[in-house]
Amino acid sequence: MTDFDTDEESGEVDLSPFQISWLDLSFTGADEKLGISGLPGCRFKDTWRNLNNDLKCLQNSGVKEVFTLCTKGELNKYRVPNLLHDFSGSNITVHHYPFPDGQVPPSSSLLKMVEELRVNIMNQKKSLIHCFGGLGRSCLVAVCLMMVMDESISPEDAIDKARQLRGAAAIQSVKQYNFINDFRKLQAEVETEDGGESRSVSR
Repeated sequence: MTDFDTDEESGEVDLSPFQISWLDLSFTGADEKLGISGLPGCRFKDTWRNLNNDLKCLQNSGVKEVFTLCTKGELNKYRVPNLLHDFSGSNITVHHYPFPDGQVPPSSSLLKMVEELRVNIMNQKKSLIHCFGGLGRSCLVAVCLMMVMDESISPEDAIDKARQLRGAAAIQSVKQYNFINDFRKLQAEVETEDGGESRSVSR
């Protein structure tokens, strides 16, 4: 039996404030910041958080929309199986775009997610992206968002901004790194296929 299969509590519940890193997007002309975090309410190994406390922290931070990248299997594994429902119960709009840890999202999902984030930010709706640790998947999405909102920023500079915010472990796999470097090519291909209508021009 593994440590996350048992119902035995391992130590005291962590009631410290939930940690959100706020990405400054003012260089794109946006006033709103983007939140990046790990998994609220996570109970796994040495991490034993209180979900209700974490949800209150999100509400107090003004978060209105959450983009969840964890799979349902992960939510079960980390003991927050009803997290999407719990977000909704806290009057937080949920966008669920799951893809596996260390991997990259389907191109269509990523472009849709980035556009939803961009519209939220331009409309000053406070948004949060989270995966399990807030390092690989969440930072990949944040980096692609920066590249959409500022067409002059290079992939390397966008990755550097994510790493300054979340630490050197942000963008965790070669696959994620390569995906980011190919992102603009992918974006151009999709826009060509869609006749250039895939991205809203309202900025």
